[in-house]
Amino acid sequence: MSTPYSPQIVAGAVALDRTSPVPLYFQVATRLQQLIEEGEIPVGARLENEIDLADQLGVSRPTMRRAIQYLVERGMLVRKRGVGTQVMHPKLHRPIELTSLFDDLAKAGRRPRTVVISLEVLPATDTVASALGVPDGTEVTSVTRLRYAGDEPLALMYNAVPVDVLRPTARDLEEHGLYPLLRNAGYAPRMATQVIGARTATAVEARQLGERRGAALLTMTRTAWDANGRPVEYGSHMYRASRYTFQFSLAGI
Repeated sequence: MSTPYSPQIVAGAVALDRTSPVPLYFQVATRLQQLIEEGEIPVGARLENEIDLADQLGVSRPTMRRAIQYLVERGMLVRKRGVGTQVMHPKLHRPIELTSLFDDLAKAGRRPRTVVISLEVLPATDTVASALGVPDGTEVTSVTRLRYAGDEPLALMYNAVPVDVLRPTARDLEEHGLYPLLRNAGYAPRMATQVIGARTATAVEARQLGERRGAALLTMTRTAWDANGRPVEYGSHMYRASRYTFQFSLAGI
């Protein structure tokens, strides 16, 4: 049985910026991931326990638990009954470029076209405020768009952007796309958390996307920050599984 990796050693290697808008759990998780990828925390090592780690790092237990769960969901760690939390990183590096669908379509020569379904300034919902790490009620530009590749509908996209970062018009979004607008405003997305999933289309979604009700959709939720750690965008997107795939490049280390 492997020896538990000392919470004191982990705490000494994880520096937290409590003035940053980047959530503490994400700071903890990304630093632990870096330590694992660099071999500072070896494969097979055990991290135990969450309570001791939380105390050593000076964070709440829910924050520590969320950081650990983030790495469990990404295959970096595994929880084993009677063993604890163990490093299971498979030594794969997954470079994923932080781009928008507009960027990808334009680069591929697919003639991106956007129809803005709704655009309004609203107080952030609980989900959006939590994802962006902003106070409840923070004003955001809430926008729903239908993105086409040429004449074919491809994705239904919801985004929320803090109004003090960007306040785009419908015309801005139809002509340029969100990420080019953020870059031009000086808030280029530089880091993000992203979760990919799948579900079936509702009747309304199917009609908007030119699919049958119950058709398979790929889903993606993302929160992005700029180089200064400022939250700039939350997105919840749905893609036609019959027309779109996510591609990951994997490289062995």
